[in-house]
Amino acid sequence: MQEYKRIDITRDQVVPIAEKMRKAGVGLVMIHGFLNTEGQMDVSWDYAVEPVIESYHVVGETVLPSIGEIYDCAATWPERELNELFGVTFEGLDLSQRLFLPEDMLETQGKGQIMVVPLSELRARNIREEE
Repeated sequence: MQEYKRIDITRDQVVPIAEKMRKAGVGLVMIHGFLNTEGQMDVSWDYAVEPVIESYHVVGETVLPSIGEIYDCAATWPERELNELFGVTFEGLDLSQRLFLPEDMLETQGKGQIMVVPLSELRARNIREEE
């Protein structure tokens, strides 16, 4: 089992860390994003720093620098995905075409295209509808 190490950073540290990792030959595993329990956006850049995965997190920001110039498609694909699904803006990212969703799909309050509802809330809705 691979060890996972979480490191909280600021948005200004994203590019310097990516440059340092690339120069050292460290692979970018993935860029993830989710809403934490406080409803804040949590974006992480996961790097394979053997023997661990170092996961660098920026919390509470929805405008972040792109690392596409550093990691090419390994970065631009997940950045575009997070832009479409959560409305995270990656400065410098080419958004001239959609990744998944139709071009004519309306924005939902500028927060991305897909609303994620917790399973517990869906269950509560179903129970209320059945009553």
